[in-house]
Amino acid sequence: MAGARVRLAVLGVLALALAALPFLADKFYVQLATKILILAIFAMSLDLLVGYTGLVSLGHAAFFGFAGYLLALVSPQYEAANLWTSLAIALAGSAVLALVIGALVLRTSGIYFIMVTLAFGEMLFHLFHDTSIAGGSDGIYVYVRPVGTIFGWQPFDFEDFTHFYLVVLVAALGVYALLRMVLASPFGRVIVGIRVNEHRMRSLGYHTFRYKLVCFVLAGTLAGLAGYLAAVQFGVVNPDMLGFHVSASALMMLILGGMGTLVGPAIGAAVMMTLELLFQKITDHWLLPMGVFIVLVALLLPRGLVGLVTGARAKDDSRG
Repeated sequence: MAGARVRLAVLGVLALALAALPFLADKFYVQLATKILILAIFAMSLDLLVGYTGLVSLGHAAFFGFAGYLLALVSPQYEAANLWTSLAIALAGSAVLALVIGALVLRTSGIYFIMVTLAFGEMLFHLFHDTSIAGGSDGIYVYVRPVGTIFGWQPFDFEDFTHFYLVVLVAALGVYALLRMVLASPFGRVIVGIRVNEHRMRSLGYHTFRYKLVCFVLAGTLAGLAGYLAAVQFGVVNPDMLGFHVSASALMMLILGGMGTLVGPAIGAAVMMTLELLFQKITDHWLLPMGVFIVLVALLLPRGLVGLVTGARAKDDSRG
């Protein structure tokens, strides 16, 4: 109980600090923090599959990019789309896509599941890359950001980077709270049990396929939320958003931060984006030191960077 209160207090202080960031930092750092929060949402959605359900997906970017494309396609060329309508379409589209793909890929397991998810992701990549559905390899622009009016009242303006950052921050905190609530429920305990021993859970009477499918759809929908926000921030959607490297980057964030923690993916996103910016200033071959760092973390910190905190806490508890 005391540990939960401390964790809640730390998260509260962190949330207040993040909320104060746009009033203290320059535009560049606010936009960087916005990108990190969007990637944190994306990484948390993947962690639900990988860290908690034991489903390693290499095609998770399909939902990320698909939601971005839906926003671009429903937006008038030189006018603002309605935020609530376009967001609902993007989330619903991502959920339907995840339902269709999940119903097929979840009939496999292990390496076959990994390869089939990769195959579906690459299929969508080439669909948008090699056809003129949405601009081909050049992608499609979102010239005007969506407007979220409520009965004529506009509570925030996405053209203002401070407003957009605060909305993304609320979304990230909301996703964290939602996933924490789901994982603390009986449903969450079942999917963790499926990761540990699916055959045992099936013998206890649980329809594991349905649980995994719900989990897959929820993860795909949240990835779609991240993709929608990314399209709003950068104003352009291209096939690279659907590519394998985007899914792989999210996996790297999980490895860096720590799988199965929810906080870990957010830490991994922040560290990875910060190091990427730092290494790019040092060398044009920044991928090399980045890869070395990730390998060292994987070898020395199997529970990721968050393991430094949890490991120290475990040692203190054992001494007490």
